[in-house]
Order: sequence, then structure tokens, then C-alpha cells
Amino acid sequence: MRIVVNGQQAYGQAVLEALLERGEDIVGVYCAPDKEGQRPDPLKDYAVSKDVPVFQPASFKKKEVWDQMASLKPGLCVMAYVILLVPEEALAIPTYGTIQYHPSLLPKHRGPSSINWSIIQGEKKTGLSIFWPDKGLDTGPILLQKEIEITDEDTLGSVYFDKLFRLGVEAMMEAVDLVRAGNAPRLVQDETQATYESWCKKSDVEIDWSKSIDEVYNLIRGANPQPGAWTTLEGKKLEIFDCARLPDAGGVPGEVMNVSSTGFNVAAGGGQIQVKRVRPESGKKVAAGEFTASGDIASGTLLGS
Repeated sequence: MRIVVNGQQAYGQAVLEALLERGEDIVGVYCAPDKEGQRPDPLKDYAVSKDVPVFQPASFKKKEVWDQMASLKPGLCVMAYVILLVPEEALAIPTYGTIQYHPSLLPKHRGPSSINWSIIQGEKKTGLSIFWPDKGLDTGPILLQKEIEITDEDTLGSVYFDKLFRLGVEAMMEAVDLVRAGNAPRLVQDETQATYESWCKKSDVEIDWSKSIDEVYNLIRGANPQPGAWTTLEGKKLEIFDCARLPDAGGVPGEVMNVSSTGFNVAAGGGQIQVKRVRPESGKKVAAGEFTASGDIASGTLLGS
């Protein structure tokens, strides 16, 4: 089966590596255009190193792009982390269609920041879906799904890199085998269970210390490492990353408590957040203890005011 890979970044590269290691016939790779002053996409670099033809259209909505893809005579298109909209005209070009990876249990958490929002909303499980994309956003029939647990210690980074990344590569290989065998499912998504969230942006992750410690904790974890939950300290942004929950009562929401050589605690609804890693405005990430040693924060200071 002649396969086209459409993707980007580390996940796209990992999928291409796995396909090539299996001896698949990869006839072309599509990835995002190069950005001036930035390194080429890892998927592009790897494809070039393996002499796989690379194509970098700025849009998939043009007939010349469809004609070029059709000239490759693909049997299947594998979409491995794609953020550009691919219209149905392009999706239908391969003989057996197009399959796509999405890091949630569709139809829940459609959209580009599905892992962030599942953690922020306090969910205890998530997973991945390999589905048949259509003209909607993450709305096509499901081919297969894999479920994983979200523990109380998980962050965006750990859920993606430690759990969903490798599982997603393995699931894509399983999906390719099902397509080749002619028995790949097409399970229609239940629209009554569908949710959608847009990008998790900086404006979405400002910390409201008056909320419960669980809500604050989930927000910080769901934005770690990107886009980075934040508050203000004397009018300047202070991003907070690694943290823990403490049942200790006391203080008003946002009040800095128990500053020490290992970090500091902040009062929130029903307890405190123990801050372990921060990034001050215009600075780099540092251990919270290193930040407190600078003298830039003291007990009694109100954050977010």
C-alpha cells in the first residue's frame, strides 16, 4: 500500500520512522512550510534523510496541491498531527482514504488543545482516537481508540510525552494494518456526547486564587509546560509550573505563605498550592527555592492583585 504521511513535529517524525521501519512504501511526506529564521520541522529533516519526497504547501485548499498528491497514486494518507484544514477533496484522494490521530476520546474534546482541557477540567481519563476525518473538525467516524488514566500528578507534558505519544504511534500502526486488511471500523461519533474547546491560550490560564485548590491545581497542571499558568506579582507576570496541593487552611486567596528555601505556598479556596517551579517575567524557569532566595517574594504578598 502506497502511503502518504501528512504531519509535523516530533509525533509526525515518530510515525514516519515507525512506518519506514516496518518497510512501508512511503511515497511522499507533507509538512508545514519552513519559517524564516527557524529550524526545519523534524518530520521534514527525517524525511529528507531517508530520501522521501517532501511537499510543503501553505494550504491544502488548492487544486494544484490535490493534483500533485494524486500523482503519487497513494493508497492511504496518514495524518500525524496536522493543524492545517485539509478539505474533503484532498482527504478522498488516496484509494482507501485518510486516517488521522487525535489525542482525546472523541467525540469529547474536539479541537487543538484537547489534552490541556481534559486536565484543566479535572478528568480522570483521556486517550487517543484514530479516525476518518471529514469536512468537520474532528467529527469523522472512529477507527480505533485507546484509553489512559490521568493521575493526580500528571501534567500536559507527562500525559502527552509519557503516555499518549508512543501509544499514538503504536495505534497508528495498528490502524494502518486494519485498513490494509480491509476491516477498519467506521464508528459514527455520538454527537450528544461531543464537546469542543479552542486553543488553550495565555488568556485562558490566568490563575484565580479564589477558586478551590483542586481547580487551581488542575489549571496549573493542564498548562504545564504550555501555555504556562500565570499570576501577577507586583504587576509583573509570574508563571507557575510544578506544584502540589496542601490541605492547610489560612490566608486570603492569593496570599503568599510559608516562604522557604524550597519554595512558597499560596492560599486558595480550601487549602494552599505549594509552588515548586516558576518563571518570572522576562526570565527563565527556575526552582521556586531559587526564586525565593532572590528576595523577590515574601510572606504576606498578595498574588494576582
